Amino acid sequence: MPASSTEKRATQRIAALSAQLSSTLSSPEPSSTAPIAPATMSADRRPPITCHVLDTTVGKPGANIPVTLSLISAKGQHTGVGQPPLTATTNADGRVTAWETPRGCFGLEELFHLKDVEQTYALKFDTQEYFEQRDIKAFFPEVEVRFLVDNKKEHYHVPVLLGPFGYTTYRGS
Repeated sequence: MPASSTEKRATQRIAALSAQLSSTLSSPEPSSTAPIAPATMSADRRPPITCHVLDTTVGKPGANIPVTLSLISAKGQHTGVGQPPLTATTNADGRVTAWETPRGCFGLEELFHLKDVEQTYALKFDTQEYFEQRDIKAFFPEVEVRFLVDNKKEHYHVPVLLGPFGYTTYRGS
């Protein structure tokens, strides 16, 4: 059975893409005409704990949500436990990429690396204010997520999928 014109075009596109990928992958030096990727935050410059909120009711990031981060406990460590929480507000992309430290307190980098022990942190999201701004009465006025940090060489990212009557979270990357 002869190939249809659609199948021929698809085969030609695949061949063209394959040729392009082969030349790109085999090229030892970047092409001077290749687009330059935008600068991004390097993995070693971001805080060891970040979070992200997605509003599932609109399918968009949860922007301008106040968030606090507290060190709840640390095995064999008392320094920093009970200090006022670090604070932040989610950006336009629903992310927290930096934390504000209360005056006279340890910053996140210092808390995170005080000792090589397990630490329990709590992230608290002020969901009431967020939904009230949208004239929605939320069932959960705040969402608190507690999690364990047990490897100081890893980055901990905590996404929250948020709605006015429920939320879910997971360990992100």
